[in-house]
Amino acid sequence: MNTAVETFLEILELEDVEHNLYRGRNPASGWQRVFGGRVVAQALGAVMKTVSVGHHIHSMHGYFMRPGDPSVPILYEVDRIRDGRSFATRRVVAIQHGEAIFSMGASFHIPENGLDHQMEMPDVPQPEDLPSEEELKEKFLKHAPESVQRYWERKRPLELRPTDMRHYVSNEKLPPEQYVWIRATDTLPDDPNIHCCVLAYASDMTLLDTSLFAHGLSVFSDQIQPASIDHSVWFHRSFRADDWLLYATDSPSSSGARGFSRGRIYSRDGRLVASTAQEGLIRQKNQWF
Repeated sequence: MNTAVETFLEILELEDVEHNLYRGRNPASGWQRVFGGRVVAQALGAVMKTVSVGHHIHSMHGYFMRPGDPSVPILYEVDRIRDGRSFATRRVVAIQHGEAIFSMGASFHIPENGLDHQMEMPDVPQPEDLPSEEELKEKFLKHAPESVQRYWERKRPLELRPTDMRHYVSNEKLPPEQYVWIRATDTLPDDPNIHCCVLAYASDMTLLDTSLFAHGLSVFSDQIQPASIDHSVWFHRSFRADDWLLYATDSPSSSGARGFSRGRIYSRDGRLVASTAQEGLIRQKNQWF
């Protein structure tokens, strides 16, 4: 198995410290703070450990309060708010150095039959028609800023194939929308909970960045202080995160030093499997007081 995927699966294996209390590993990544998607994935994994078999995650809503320290583990304290006949509700707080860095509410549902509709999948190039990450590095990244090059050169458990690379190599102002194919770089176990945690991790990628397209900036720009503030995911249909998923994001608004983005995640066969929304800080550094 790919080393990056092995490491990611190890990150999801939380240690049981006490009743409703779990510890998450924090392997060195070279970043100054913990990637928000990692905290989201571990927090989701923590609440999943407290829910009975048959209940499946259908929504989660989190708030980032402090940057995570990559040098120490993260504790996850779960509150079992309610266990109903068809729904279960949980709350979890991620803690480092005695302070909350992230909080999340999550709801689980026993699957039921019912009405079914969805928005159609956008018509975009298929992943096989796009450059692989290795080809991207050879063709595009040598023209990109150093910060972008460092990001793409890191070994990750996920492969990304954007349908348009202009945002990464220029300061051109573009419509605030983005389409990126995403999948795990190796086969994952069949456990649906693992695939949901991988999707939760991936959902924090590219989302905030979309709010900067209209301004000719990116989260790698030295003019911007970017940070996720809140993050939500709704799980609609079954999927595998080691198959290609299309992450279609757009940003309806940015104002007050905050950017708002929303996303739709589709399987290869066009099923809408999840939706996301996020507001993040996109403060211009020259406006600090």
